[in-house]
Amino acid sequence: MGTLRPFNGMPAQALTAASWRKSRHSNPQGSCVEVAALPGPEIALRNSRHPAGPALIFTVAELSAFVQGAKDGEFDDLIVPREGLGDARLSPTA
Repeated sequence: MGTLRPFNGMPAQALTAASWRKSRHSNPQGSCVEVAALPGPEIALRNSRHPAGPALIFTVAELSAFVQGAKDGEFDDLIVPREGLGDARLSPTA
């Protein structure tokens, strides 16, 4: 049998070679995203609260574009409190 090629939505636990890590900015309640470099040219992301749940698989170029956009503040509107959402979205300074 050959090695299973990573695909979007596969169970994260099937990525046996993955060494998962999370940001030092993650909160202690476990609300964070974990990332792992895969043996090939891809990077996996998973929800830390559901480590056996689905993994999203990105190329280095795809994740690089996202990270650069995040550094440039392009997604800040998604994490600041918005009217009617209460605590559903947290301010980056919270």
